[in-house]
Amino acid sequence: MRALLVLVAGLMAAVPGLATAQMKLSTKPDPNATEVRYFTAIDGLMNGDADVVLKETRQGKTVSAATLDVCYHPDKSSSRRDRFVVNLAVSGQTMTGTTQSLGEKSPVTVKLQRKQNGDGFDFRGQITIGQKVTEVASSENTDVSEREFLDSQTVDDGINAQPKDFTEVSPEAIGVRVKLDAALELLKSLKGQDVEVSLGSLDVTCDALRAGQQTISLSVDPDHAAELIAKAKAMPGVVTAGWTAGAVQMDRTMRFAAADWREGGKINKDKLMATISLVLAKTLAAKPDNASFSATTGKLRLRFKRPSQLYPALSLTDTIEVTGLVAPDKPGETDRLILWIGNPVTTTSDESAGAKLNLSDESTGDEESEERDDTGSIEALAKELKAQRWDADKSAWK
Repeated sequence: MRALLVLVAGLMAAVPGLATAQMKLSTKPDPNATEVRYFTAIDGLMNGDADVVLKETRQGKTVSAATLDVCYHPDKSSSRRDRFVVNLAVSGQTMTGTTQSLGEKSPVTVKLQRKQNGDGFDFRGQITIGQKVTEVASSENTDVSEREFLDSQTVDDGINAQPKDFTEVSPEAIGVRVKLDAALELLKSLKGQDVEVSLGSLDVTCDALRAGQQTISLSVDPDHAAELIAKAKAMPGVVTAGWTAGAVQMDRTMRFAAADWREGGKINKDKLMATISLVLAKTLAAKPDNASFSATTGKLRLRFKRPSQLYPALSLTDTIEVTGLVAPDKPGETDRLILWIGNPVTTTSDESAGAKLNLSDESTGDEESEERDDTGSIEALAKELKAQRWDADKSAWK
């Protein structure tokens, strides 16, 4: 036996390519292996007004099974969506199937012809929903592997149930991920509450329909955020709830000691608002006109006025509005507060005595409607409050 092993080793040494050839033969893919592939877009299907996923199971190059998942707008005048999922019978190049839509329960019939065209695939046929027939004429579609498809389906809604601080999430911004069939009860429970619901988060997207869950975005006074999150978590159908991204941007945020701004265990918002207003009045060269906190979101809203320098002889007036937010620097007990101040927004009007000049603002971009950030307001506030600024390079307070 030992002699035989030596002989084999000698042969392999004498023929260097022999071992490599054996390895290549053993790793050659099976042309008849079962593989799952996905089309994540089929141009032209339902007049381009649909989000489509076609899953194919293939035995070599032959399709043995297929499932078509289509999310679409049943009424083009509305953003509301419906969806159907149909298992297709495969006979050669023909795919057919019937089902009903998940929302409106409309009958659905699918008849498709599939043809490989070089590296792509062409689809022709019809999709009938209710009484409406749409023609399918789509060319040069490409597919992806199951791994690529699954990787593309990973969605991060940014909800953090236990953030260490408010540097990556915003203290007033709450996200609640809830099952679709429980979302209505959650929203009804918020009626009459000091909570602001993002209108955009009520739109049930195709991703939400496929996941069976949607994320409701809320804004609330930071003082009540933890309580709201706890209540949401206790509701039926809620998957998770926590803080998420919101108004606070770290480049316009500062952190300072809370001791001088608390009274009876609570933030003295009136005192803090008065201090902020005085500092901004100086840096903006304007007079304070109004200041308030929102009972719903806790946001600070300041308004200032000053003579406009646009056309001095007309005696026009600039009205400057600034939004801010003050909150603890992290959930739970803390001895520090953070203050975020948004960019000033200026509007100009004629407030002089007598007949007024009607003015329209034709600015098209946000930058044109906002005060240029060269007033030194953030630096002046940080100095007044003895505050730290955020170091974006080091991701730390400085």
